[in-house]
Amino acid sequence: MAPARRATEQTDDSGDSGLLAALLDGMDAALAAFAADGTVTHWNHEAERILGWTTAEAVGRTGLTGWAVRKEDADGIEAALAAAMRSPGRQVHEFALLTKDGRRVLLRTQSSAVRGPGGRVVGVYCAFSEVHTQLDLERSVALAEALFEDASWGVVLIDADLRPAVVNAHAGRILGVGRTALLGRPLGELLAQGVEELECALQHVLAEGAPPATAELWVTLRSEGAEFPRRCWRSGFVRLASPLAEEPVPLGVAWLFQDVTDTKRAEQEGSLLRFRARQLHRAGRAAAECPDPAEAAAVHLDFALAGFADHGLVDLATTPLPAPYGAVAEDDAYDACDVGDGAAAPGGTGMPPDSAPGADAGHGTRHGRPRLVRTLASPAGAPGPAERLPATGIPVPYAPRHPVFQAYERRGSVRTGAGPAAPEGWAAARHWPDGTVHGLCVALRSRGRTLGVATFLRTPARRPFDRADADYAEEVAARIAAALDLAGAAALGGAPSAHCR
Repeated sequence: MAPARRATEQTDDSGDSGLLAALLDGMDAALAAFAADGTVTHWNHEAERILGWTTAEAVGRTGLTGWAVRKEDADGIEAALAAAMRSPGRQVHEFALLTKDGRRVLLRTQSSAVRGPGGRVVGVYCAFSEVHTQLDLERSVALAEALFEDASWGVVLIDADLRPAVVNAHAGRILGVGRTALLGRPLGELLAQGVEELECALQHVLAEGAPPATAELWVTLRSEGAEFPRRCWRSGFVRLASPLAEEPVPLGVAWLFQDVTDTKRAEQEGSLLRFRARQLHRAGRAAAECPDPAEAAAVHLDFALAGFADHGLVDLATTPLPAPYGAVAEDDAYDACDVGDGAAAPGGTGMPPDSAPGADAGHGTRHGRPRLVRTLASPAGAPGPAERLPATGIPVPYAPRHPVFQAYERRGSVRTGAGPAAPEGWAAARHWPDGTVHGLCVALRSRGRTLGVATFLRTPARRPFDRADADYAEEVAARIAAALDLAGAAALGGAPSAHCR
């Protein structure tokens, strides 16, 4: 039995030795071990790569002096190794060792005592790596910690399943949820719009690598109550691969982004203002070449629609029909400051009012609604220039609370819309072209009078009108009103009477 037991123990010892050798050679760090008398007992493959000395050349030597260490440095290194055998835990030092070809390499070492079964110190091991390699690793770790704690950019690590794995504090604030609440959730639960573009970018990075430039993604968060629900995130992507694998295996994507919504909105607003200023300038130049003032008004309407609205309408207020003999109708009464009975106003001709466009705008709405007659309209079917409609004198049958009447009464602008779910027939009920969902009505004011109302309309492809749009529409309406006022004066053979409305 004894020989068999000894054979088994020898087999176990050889197996343990082979396992230890395999573990040492597979380490990423270089390792050398010394016996209590300083003899080199272990020298792994990474130590051979760094210093050039093979295992066969190193193992069995006594100390490092004369071959791996200069004599000037030997005393300090031997004292450090002896101190490591006497001290508990690990000792960290930086040594300058010699390579086989005579170069000096600065190494960072971690030394610790090796104890036998009884706790007696039997040697010391020394794990080491090049200082610059260690510094690169420490910088990488420090950079990762800084990105996830103090960075002014949002940083999210996305795994291969396109789910957040790590989220930094800034990203959590931008997304409006806690850092841990994001982990493992699909991106569709965070974003209402823009998730398809983001997932497409992440899949591209996983397959092809990082794009050469940053991308600007417009997204909408699912969080409620946001003043500007659409946000613009300037995003960069970096593919992550495991440094331990022989072949690059994607671990996910590092998504770095910054909210640049305010900057982008300012750029868009500046560009829009410049475009509209150029349109007003071009419209003024083109209208100046029109011999007919009514044609000039149509030119102003055409230039205003470019990039602004899909349809444009101009309705002029006309003189109410005369009441029957002896009847007094409150709705048909003229304003107190109007000029009547054919009396000549300052600068006028003394002619009685007639139905020329703009001739007596301002009549009859202090106590009632005006009679609005369609004068200009852009084509409803195909794009084209605004058309001057025949002067039939038939008013448009607007409902009592129609936005055109509100704009006329307020002498300003009124915005209206069908809402997210436009009811069927919404545009037809307002006598607007089919497909209209957003409207902006602006009073036509000239020389202290309201001549009528200009209406700008948008389809669902455009956003609703805002305050800036109303300001631009009022500027256009003032130019249209001036042209139509001149057209009315020309029709009367002189300047029309000025009214107080």
